[in-house]
This record gives sequence, C-alpha cells and structure tokens, in this order.
Amino acid sequence: MNVHEYQAKEVFREYGVPVPNGTPLMEPGGAAEAAQKLIDATGNEYVVVKAQIHAGGRGKAGGVKVVKGAAAAQAAADEIFGKVLVTHQTGPEGKKVQRLLVEQGLDIERELYLALVLDRETRRVVVMASTEGGVEIEEVAAKTPEKIIKVFVDPVTGLSSYQARQLGFGLGLSGDAFKELGRILPKLFQVFMKEDCSQVEINPLIVTKDNHILALDAKINLDDNAEFRHKRWNEWRDMSEEKEVEVEAKAAGLTYIQLDGNIGCLVNGAGLAMATMDIIKHCGGEPANFLDVGGGASKEAVAQAFKIILTSPSVKGIFVNIFGGIAQCDTIAAGVIAATKELGLKVPLVVRLEGTNVELGRKLLEESGLAITPAASMLDGAQKIVELTRGA
Repeated sequence: MNVHEYQAKEVFREYGVPVPNGTPLMEPGGAAEAAQKLIDATGNEYVVVKAQIHAGGRGKAGGVKVVKGAAAAQAAADEIFGKVLVTHQTGPEGKKVQRLLVEQGLDIERELYLALVLDRETRRVVVMASTEGGVEIEEVAAKTPEKIIKVFVDPVTGLSSYQARQLGFGLGLSGDAFKELGRILPKLFQVFMKEDCSQVEINPLIVTKDNHILALDAKINLDDNAEFRHKRWNEWRDMSEEKEVEVEAKAAGLTYIQLDGNIGCLVNGAGLAMATMDIIKHCGGEPANFLDVGGGASKEAVAQAFKIILTSPSVKGIFVNIFGGIAQCDTIAAGVIAATKELGLKVPLVVRLEGTNVELGRKLLEESGLAITPAASMLDGAQKIVELTRGA
C-alpha cells in the first residue's frame, strides 16, 4: 500500500524525523492562506506547491512549483490541481492531481539520497545512501554505482551507531548535520519496523545552508500483509489512486495486479502465478495480469476471478493453471464451467489441472461441452494459449 508524501511526513514527525512545515489541501482554494501562514512563521517568502500522487517524477512533470508569495502559491495551486501528470512511474495514462501540499521554502546546500528497504538475499533491512540526491536511484545505480553506500542492519541488535557514522562519513557530512544523521537513522529504522514498511525513502534528504538536515521528500510503502495491525491505514488509503478493478479484486479476497499483455492468468498460489507469467513470456506471449485465487479458492471466487480478468479489453485468451492442494481441482473446474457459461466466454481458454481430485476435475471439463482446451503440463498450457491467442 502506498501513501502520499504528506502522510509519510506525518509519520516522520511522530518519530522525530525532521521535515519542513507544510499544509495538505484537498482542494486548491486554501493555498494562499496556507502559504501566508508559512511565510509569517518562517520569514521566508518562498513556498513550494507540490502535487500529491502515488508516483515519483512529479517535478519533471510540472507537479512541483517553487514560488514567491501567497498570490503566486495560489496561482500554482490552481494550475497543478486537476492536472494529469505523466511520469516514468504513472504510465502513459498519468495520474490526476486531487491533493496538494503547500510547504515552506528552504535554503538548500546539498541534496542527498536515503532509503531503507528489505534485502531478500541477506534477509535484512539495508540502508542505502548516496550523495546523488534528487536523482532517480536507478539512474545512479546504472551510471555511478560506487556512489551508493549500503549498510545491512542486524535484526537482533538493530541499527548500530558505527553504521550511522559510516553513512555520515560516506555522505561527507560534518558538524550538526553529521550528528543529526546519527540521531535520525535509528528513528527511520523504527518507522520501518513498527509501521510494517516495505520501503522508506527520502529523496532528497537535504542539508541546509546552516548545516541541518531535513527530509524534503518522503515516501513510505506499507506491507499489505500487516494491515490487520494498523487500523489507521484505512484512513490513509486514497481510493482514487488505486485501479478500480484491483480494489474490487481485493474485496473479493483475490490478489490481482493488472499488466499490459493479452493473456489472462488465473492461478492458485503466488509462486505458481509468477512462474506462469514467466513461462508465458518464455513461449512468446505477454501476461495481462497477476492473479492468485489463493489456496482455498471456492467456485464463487473462480467465477469472480474470470469477471475481473475480462474487465481488461486487451485480454485475448485465458490460461487457468491450478495445482490442487487445499483448493481441489473439481471445485476449480466447477468454477471455470460456471464462469464460462455465465459470461458467454468468447476468448480461447486453456486449463491445466494437477493435484487433488484432478481426474474428477478433468472429467467435469471434458463433459461440459464447452470450448475448453485441456493442457497436460504448465509448458503445454502456455504453448497452447500463446498459439490460440495469436490466432485470435
């Protein structure tokens, strides 16, 4: 789950991580008033008006404006609000700006990069830092990987003071900025652990002219698996930033992510779903989605999954790949038959069943009288759906 920048900064404030003063707005009308309050409080006539969307690259797309005075802030807010921003993370369709953040201007000396993410290879949280703040970290990694500093945090002892010093020296900090980084890093680690984050990123982390550091930007990704522990997450969720079909799938207990291909995938188990997409690509096709119906999939869940897959007009064929364990093959087959009849399915359908009650499941499909192509294996199924989709 993603949250907006202003929400991430609220979390930072709770943990004592310094951020600029700012006011979030749900409409552009209060921008001048918010800007004037900041100017009066800080004595700095410059303010920043920032689009709030779940994507990076806002500045390059015209979603961040540094202006002088309250009137200019209002003009910038009127310009940005309602605008569709297209960035490298939004895709060509872009995202419509429906929230703003009006923030104090700051005298910036340097821009740094700082992030905490889970490293699956070491099974530890890795803290990454770079002197190349304000730049996409992927670009830094590709062109100047030596400028990325990494420390791996022991899950038992937590972030050590020597690791904080290592990062501070690597970033070339001294004086107050060096000391403040040493205080901030353990707090960011607390944010990562206590808030069940999958990513905490500050880009840029700035050093001001008077040698203090602040999180000028803030990005937090939350691990959906921990949602039951955090009641306030529901308040943070911005449904306008999420695809309607993915929200519908979640409500139905399905894990669904829409992709750009034309072969719909209905699979039980996340690992098998990933392997299914891989083998479709291997056979020359393009998956249209990731969809995991879960280990205990019911007939109703399978039927709902078909409906969700077919919401995408680009789907030209469907590959059902089931390994029956808790989810029994005959139950899946009954769901496939029901959905095919109810929806009047017109695209090619290939079904591969294996596992519990597989013979009964295959028999149900065979006797259904429907245009369902059986597959003997995962590879066989992928090859068949790719070929049938090309024909379609």
